[in-house]
Amino acid sequence: MKALSQHRRHPLMGLALLLLGLLVTGGLYSVASTVNQAQAADKVTTAASSDEIAEGEKLFNANCASCHGMGADGGPSGPSLIGVGAASVDFQVGTGRMPMQMNGPQARQKEPQFNEEQTAQLAAYVASLGAGPAVPEEEHLDTNHEDVNVARGGDLFRINCAMCHNAAAAGGALTRGKFAPTLQGVDEKHIYEAMQTGPQNMPVFGDGNLKPEDKRDIIAYLKTIENNGSPGGLSLGSLGPVSEGLFIWTAGLAIIIGFMVWLTSRSS
Repeated sequence: MKALSQHRRHPLMGLALLLLGLLVTGGLYSVASTVNQAQAADKVTTAASSDEIAEGEKLFNANCASCHGMGADGGPSGPSLIGVGAASVDFQVGTGRMPMQMNGPQARQKEPQFNEEQTAQLAAYVASLGAGPAVPEEEHLDTNHEDVNVARGGDLFRINCAMCHNAAAAGGALTRGKFAPTLQGVDEKHIYEAMQTGPQNMPVFGDGNLKPEDKRDIIAYLKTIENNGSPGGLSLGSLGPVSEGLFIWTAGLAIIIGFMVWLTSRSS
């Protein structure tokens, strides 16, 4: 017993226990990751065929791996995509933000490089690597559903989104050259996916924050104000009191100066 107690007090015993703990933790994490990927692959296979995933992998390796790494585990120019889900890929690729045209504070929307079928294949491949948000179902995008509440959607938008996207959803400036884009003309699916995945500087609004029906109400509100236009007349970009005040100030000065020039010409 005395010899055993001496070994316990050995100065390297703490280090040995620490290494043992790290090995055990790493092993458990590896097992959990493998199980997670296997479960994700099983789920994706039910919605996407193995052929679709294989085609998506080919597209990814040819167009995305240079930044995101082979196997989508990240690289020097792009983050890992394992676990981001199909919704993130469908949003980024479907809006043309990815592949990026050039480096900058944030990816800008442009004409998509891939068609819908290729985008679905890329999304299926990335989704097979790890569980993540799926592409929303049509029932969550139906703004004509009998349970849609546009007024409630407006309240939710003003509480959660208007501080960045503007109360009229016209977009707004953020810090360091970043911006919240306009939501006018954006497809319902992409709006839903943006709330699900939180692209760029946007926070993630998971189902715990905004339930699927909440997201549907917000989309219905956005489409309502988009279709109604500007009932008050000239919208001036819907940028708020700053642009309106500047317009009134500039127009007022122009009228005053013009009137003075007219009076001067009359007196001479």
